[in-house]
Amino acid sequence: MTMGITSPEAEQQFGEAEAMKAAACLFHGFSDPSRLVILQHLQLGEHRVVDLTEHLGLSQSTVSKHLACLKDAGLVTSRPVGRASVYSLQHPEALIDLLSAAERMLALTGEAVKLCPVHGTDTFRSA
Repeated sequence: MTMGITSPEAEQQFGEAEAMKAAACLFHGFSDPSRLVILQHLQLGEHRVVDLTEHLGLSQSTVSKHLACLKDAGLVTSRPVGRASVYSLQHPEALIDLLSAAERMLALTGEAVKLCPVHGTDTFRSA
């Protein structure tokens, strides 16, 4: 094994994997059903954490953690209003396009996705 010497193919594969990291981080924001519900609520307009906890029936800390993940992924933004923060979608049109594309994909692969032993719907029921 020679250190520091890589083939052009290995460099290309590494570059492609690095380029996909941002996409993987973005899709992580969509990987939890509660985050998807939060995004749906924010499509209706701005919400405070307290509003979302009431709508979702989740604790304030859970909603705050989900919002932090969505904010880190660039999906939501916040602005202070008094002592509270108001959250809204960062790019609402792009989000609608992406979720519409996901619905089309689910229409094509929905049963396979639901039955997947690792990521299927039974995974969310036990979590």
